[in-house]
Amino acid sequence: MTNKQQRKAFRLGLIVNPVAGIGGSVALKGSDGADTSQIALSKGAEPLANQRVKTALEEVSDYYGEMDVFTVAGDMGQTVCEELGIKHSIIYTPDDTQQTTSYQDTENAARAMSSLSLDLLLFAGGDGTARNICASVSEGSTVLGVPAGCKIHSGVYAITPKAAGRIVKMLVAGDLVSLTDADVMDIDEVLFRQGVVKAKRYGELQIPAELRYVQNVKMGGKESDELVLQDIAAHVIENMEDDEIYVMGSGSTVNFIMEELGCNNTLLGVDVLSDQQVIQSDVTAKELLPLIKDKKVKLVITLIGGQGHIFGRGNQQLSPAVIKAVGRDNIIIVATKTKLQALEGRPLIADTGDSELDKALSGPISVVTGYHDLVIYPVGYEEL
Repeated sequence: MTNKQQRKAFRLGLIVNPVAGIGGSVALKGSDGADTSQIALSKGAEPLANQRVKTALEEVSDYYGEMDVFTVAGDMGQTVCEELGIKHSIIYTPDDTQQTTSYQDTENAARAMSSLSLDLLLFAGGDGTARNICASVSEGSTVLGVPAGCKIHSGVYAITPKAAGRIVKMLVAGDLVSLTDADVMDIDEVLFRQGVVKAKRYGELQIPAELRYVQNVKMGGKESDELVLQDIAAHVIENMEDDEIYVMGSGSTVNFIMEELGCNNTLLGVDVLSDQQVIQSDVTAKELLPLIKDKKVKLVITLIGGQGHIFGRGNQQLSPAVIKAVGRDNIIIVATKTKLQALEGRPLIADTGDSELDKALSGPISVVTGYHDLVIYPVGYEEL
């Protein structure tokens, strides 16, 4: 009998928040609140959490037979297990009289799983889901988040769904993986929708300490070096063409450029400019695509401090279809050198939800770091 056959089955818990991130593409800047998911669906948003979990678990396909999977009925885990042919046990069933699942379902499922002596609880969601898990699991539980929310400030999430899957694969395969504690953070979504970021620590959870694959907690606050931001803004503005559409992403660095242009800006949303004037504010993915179709367009974005994401965090309005319509050569990344140095050599991350697009975006790319000052920095793919 081989060592592989002698190993006991890996006990994996799986909880999916099926409406996580659903408000992102329709500019709701989150999914918290009882009515938000219904509003998002009415605006044409599509749930993507299960697809992201599927991407993660496909990384573990060689080990499906070596796992005992415990999950939740319906779209909270059962659906993706059935799609992938993973044998599983249902340990909790949400109330089928509800229109959608709720945070109570996440907490009830996590409490039920706490008595199962799991090797790992894998969950999908955003910061709100991480809070629910933190409030419900027993002390000493090892967890890992698959990023599916609009806002990911917590340090308990893998940097991408695929990275989450690779960590699970290491654990199931019996590789030596250290454990560490990571902060659970969340922000006030009511203030967030008003353009105010107010983060709070809600506790910590034990996670696998694979720093290549697990994100840092987001750095908060605006850039402090105003002179550098002025130089970046001057470079971008000088190179703006009158006959082009400019899609301005979220974040404080892009916000500074908008202020220098004298334009009202949606700090945590996406705005569209023509002739250096706002033609539409706080657009959704659905609204954005026809605005740029068959036009000369540039996309101005920055990265999330401490994490390095250029797509997939706080800017889901920039859907795969929008990014493809813009084209890689028309993406302008702006960041201070301090922000790049804080990554300590880690690559920028494109987590669009479209693996082929992520691969196409990978490789060296120019980043505007000052006036007529550009550096080449890698966008990662395979190494993630």
